[in-house]
Amino acid sequence: MLDILKLPQVRRESCPLAFHPSRSSLFIPQRRGPEPPSVERMLRCLQQLRSGGRGAPRFALEQEHEGGRTLLDHSRRLPLLHVSYVIRDEVEKYNRNGVNALQLDPALNRLFTAGRDSIIRIWSVYQHKQDPYIASMEHHTDWVNDIVLCCNGKTLISASSDTTVKVWNAHKGFCMSTLRTHKDYVKALAYAKDKELVASAGLDRQIFLWDVNTLTALTASNNTVTTSSLSGNKDSIYSLSMNQMGTVIVSGSTEKVLRVWDPRTCAKLMKLKGHTDNVKSLLLNRDGTQCLSGSSDGTIRLWSLGQQRCIATYRVHDEGVWALQVNEAFTHVYSGGRDKKIYCTDLRNPDIRVLICEEKAPVLKMELDRSADPPPAIWVSTTKSSVNKWSLKGMHNFRSSGEYDNDCTTPLTPLCTQPEQVIKGGASIIQCHILNDKRHILTKDTNNNVAFWDVLKACKGEDLGKVEFDEEIKKRFKMVYVPNWFSVDLKTGMLTITLDESDCFAAWVSAKDAGFSSSDGSDPKLNLGGLLLQALLEFWPRTRINPMDEEENEVNHVNGEQENRVQKGNGYFQVPPHTPVIFGEAGGRTLFRLLCRDSGGETESMLLNETVPQWVIDITVDKNMPKFNKIPFYLQPHSSSGAKTLKKDRLSASDMLQVRKVMEHVYEKIINLDNESQTTSSSTNDKPGEQEKEEDMAMLAEEKIELMCQDQVLDPNMDLRTVKHFIWKSGGDLTLHYRQKST
Repeated sequence: MLDILKLPQVRRESCPLAFHPSRSSLFIPQRRGPEPPSVERMLRCLQQLRSGGRGAPRFALEQEHEGGRTLLDHSRRLPLLHVSYVIRDEVEKYNRNGVNALQLDPALNRLFTAGRDSIIRIWSVYQHKQDPYIASMEHHTDWVNDIVLCCNGKTLISASSDTTVKVWNAHKGFCMSTLRTHKDYVKALAYAKDKELVASAGLDRQIFLWDVNTLTALTASNNTVTTSSLSGNKDSIYSLSMNQMGTVIVSGSTEKVLRVWDPRTCAKLMKLKGHTDNVKSLLLNRDGTQCLSGSSDGTIRLWSLGQQRCIATYRVHDEGVWALQVNEAFTHVYSGGRDKKIYCTDLRNPDIRVLICEEKAPVLKMELDRSADPPPAIWVSTTKSSVNKWSLKGMHNFRSSGEYDNDCTTPLTPLCTQPEQVIKGGASIIQCHILNDKRHILTKDTNNNVAFWDVLKACKGEDLGKVEFDEEIKKRFKMVYVPNWFSVDLKTGMLTITLDESDCFAAWVSAKDAGFSSSDGSDPKLNLGGLLLQALLEFWPRTRINPMDEEENEVNHVNGEQENRVQKGNGYFQVPPHTPVIFGEAGGRTLFRLLCRDSGGETESMLLNETVPQWVIDITVDKNMPKFNKIPFYLQPHSSSGAKTLKKDRLSASDMLQVRKVMEHVYEKIINLDNESQTTSSSTNDKPGEQEKEEDMAMLAEEKIELMCQDQVLDPNMDLRTVKHFIWKSGGDLTLHYRQKST
């Protein structure tokens, strides 16, 4: 086994407490075993790092375990954080988006798929099994770009656009630890089977080497990780390959060159030029003497590393080549890409090729079934969510139609017209529209089905089927304006809602408008962002108990009264307990992921205390709701009224103030038609019948007064923000005009 610590000339990054100087990350993995890390130990680690004084490093605290909970970064100086959550089913059995990577475990007849929906799934490849789904491995928060099976299928390594590399127990399906050395999307992995060595690379132009046996042996007491890094790439890395013996590693990038290193010494060996576009796929033979590369320039190239040059170019595809597989003898290459076609080409005779099949979408990844030689089948994933298995058993009978000249333009006949097996995927959301109430969303998926979603309750409201999307938007339009208070992302094929401090609390609505009834008949004003944050963190004990009342709560707990006394959540609604909640930096880097229901756990609660930003604590713990939004406006008599123009005083009111309230103000304070009404309005509210008199005043105001904006008569039920958005439609302060109705 390769011992990185003993290699000569290696840039070593030895990390006590798994603390990486290169990334300043603290890792405390938890696995099934005798030494689970205690909360006290984690807190001691936090205190040790915090006590570093000047120059104390930024750090991350992590725990990964079978429950799929993520307890991630805490920064000594926290950056601006946002809160996100995903609206989804509790069990997502089907790939919701394209599948970026495949790994086949022939011993257990299992296929692993790495999805753009952030989920790794395990499937049974027994054809007779009606439901091939086995389990989901959930921990990433963005696209999973690559996976490799190690240790004879016991361990899986994954790379993601969430900038992390994760180590999984492949048999039991739980995450054991997370590596955070990368600063940008991690796009590719490479694996040396003989040495149990894995390399990771991505858009940060860095390559890191990992000893898999070291990663899988991490415990609370043995938590030091040593890594080596390869530098020198000038552009983002999209492909990576290492030979089985672990003596050569090659990277491909948007630099359009191949860079070659010796991973044993981290020495640069050579740079190979020839491609004219991004290098998307790489393969090395066992001894590391030859390399195959596929590029977005549409070519496949065979390189001799000994001669340091390209020895053959294969122009098989009409468009970019994104995926390659090769047989054990390194004599036949299987290729796929943007043109959706999968070819098998004889490397010894480039004029011989076979069109195996044609997919319905661009090919992202292929995986040969190596249970026999020659391979009996090939698994293919595309930008669509289904994964297909294509038979290769007819290859030896397909020579005549497979022979061709490079200049021949005659289309080849596919070897297969139908896949041998299909792992069906689910629909991906590709279009959405936020309705005017800023609470509901209409979506359209890849099957052209339209759905209606409730952002506030984090759930689907209704499946509308195959209806006209634009018509449904028009049908549900309301003349109401609510400020934007969240953003939507469809990258994973599911609705991801993000709340930022800058606008999370911008939207106030009345309880009646939100559909929430009050037992006392009142109609309080509700802040949508505040309610949602309280619902997302409902199970966090700190949100239920005021720290000042802890002693009183202990007494009440003894008397069995605590549960009744402490209000959970927001008192109006709950979100599904399985909802993933994600804390992340403004730049997109994920710090912390957990399920809503898990925030009550001891370890999760402790890390929430360390991670949740103050703007969220203000609402969820301290119950300090934000102030109402104010809107300035001017109130003047309409030109048709003949009344003298008043002094132009600038007024201010809540942007939720209804037009009828302004009409009442005009009737009482300006028109002053009824002295008795004026006197009544000036009296105290303690007098009997005051409420009835106020209702009479409102009715009189609506009967006598019209309020106008831009010469348009306003509906008394409108609020000021709706008037400004839909009718005023110009810069400067809102101006309203009033006049008496003609009798």
